[in-house]
Amino acid sequence: MLHTYLLGILIFAARSSALYDSSSDVVELTPSNFDRLVTNSDEVWIVEFFAPWCGHCKNLVPEYKKAARALKGIVKVGAVDADNHKSLSQKYGVTGFPTIKIFTGSKHTPYQGQRTAEAFVDAALKAAKERAYDNLGKKPSGGSDKSDVIELTDSNFKELVLDSEDLWLVEFFAPWCGHCKNLEPHWAKAATELKGKVKVGALDATVHQAMAARYQVQGYPTIKMFPAGKKTSDSVEDYNGGRTASDIVAWAMDKVAENVPAPEIVQVIDEETMKACSEKPLCVVSILPHILDCNAACRNDYLAVLKRLGEKYKNKMWGWIWAEAGAQTALEEALELGGFGYPAMAVVNAKKLKFSTLRGSFSETGINEFLRDLSFGRGQTAPVRGAEMPKVASTDPWDGKDGELPPEEDIDLSDVDLKDEL
Repeated sequence: MLHTYLLGILIFAARSSALYDSSSDVVELTPSNFDRLVTNSDEVWIVEFFAPWCGHCKNLVPEYKKAARALKGIVKVGAVDADNHKSLSQKYGVTGFPTIKIFTGSKHTPYQGQRTAEAFVDAALKAAKERAYDNLGKKPSGGSDKSDVIELTDSNFKELVLDSEDLWLVEFFAPWCGHCKNLEPHWAKAATELKGKVKVGALDATVHQAMAARYQVQGYPTIKMFPAGKKTSDSVEDYNGGRTASDIVAWAMDKVAENVPAPEIVQVIDEETMKACSEKPLCVVSILPHILDCNAACRNDYLAVLKRLGEKYKNKMWGWIWAEAGAQTALEEALELGGFGYPAMAVVNAKKLKFSTLRGSFSETGINEFLRDLSFGRGQTAPVRGAEMPKVASTDPWDGKDGELPPEEDIDLSDVDLKDEL
């Protein structure tokens, strides 16, 4: 009798520690059935990783059960006691509770919506629709690719953000926050438009509280800018722009312009240096006089002018290269340089195979006027000769020294009889 009583107590304790009983439509998931039911199945699942003692998890129960009833026969809804099954929660990067993920076979994505039955249903139906269209080999009509917003957590924040050389915009959000929900489509659109220029991330501050506390997040959404290069606490800046995608993109690009380093003025010595410049929106090509016609001090003066102008126009992301007169004849011919002497300059769009030539003086003022007109879309252009970017000859880089004339040959006239010549 005592054994029966103790067994009853244990069963009651086990049930009371769980948030979802057997009468619920929420499926209990464990390490022993997870792969069979979820990752190896063809069904879409919403899975909550919870801890029985977690207050947010307890508050979620009514809405999660309601979503499970609504989705019955359409999308599976499950729950993992992550406190009891730590290995399973660690496998999927769970560091806070509740964490909710949407599984489509072995693929899983974090759920970042509101914690209401309606929001769960919307997310589940969206995932199911994407799965169905994926089976057809098509994208859903009006659908889009996976968001370019990068999911950040306490565990990956240092590696992805703080240790990177990239400029980051990070949203600290709460899934239940209405303003965060309204921002979500704009944030995703901005991330796509900024791809390749600015990294855009989002961190659930209710789950990943260490990073939220470190950066003194007190309301949602909070957006912070982490600059390019080395990042310190003092360099992190609060976002103070608007909440539309265009506002976010414009603000971020202003920060890119402020943070972008001045371009290096690179000597063309091989195909790689030419290719690197050709990949820029525009490539500024200067042909400087031969070192015997313009010594080291003279050449350095020209390079200093180019460096100052490179700094002035750095936000344009142009490439800047130079070559010595006669060293890259194919480049000179393709851009029609050198016909009026040296120094000379042309700006080329390698993708369109169009170029424009400096007609004024090769001075800081003359070059600035030329580049300013180009930046406003003014100026005459011509097609690159040969309808392709020219081949570049491999040459030695300039050593920074003056040129030296080749030594004169000593001619021995001792054996020459000049009498016969007179």
